Amino acid sequence: MSATAPAETATASPVKGNVAAAELRQFVERVERLEEEKKTISDDIRDVFAEMKGRGYDVKAVRQLLKIRKQDANEREEQEAILDVYLQALGMI
Repeated sequence: MSATAPAETATASPVKGNVAAAELRQFVERVERLEEEKKTISDDIRDVFAEMKGRGYDVKAVRQLLKIRKQDANEREEQEAILDVYLQALGMI
């Protein structure tokens, strides 16, 4: 039995390996396409920020605004309360 078990495994592996290789190639190609799309989107976002800066907007403030808009109201209030505590502790307000 021990002589047939490795032979069965050896014949089954290439088929399974080919399927796994094809599937792996598909995953890798999908990630590569998404990475390219991500690069394109990042370039577009950078262009928008450059346009804002060219029109006199404070890009750093806009980035902070975008970060705040992503938060839900409770999360934002909690973060502001913590910041107030820290500012008071440092005597800044």
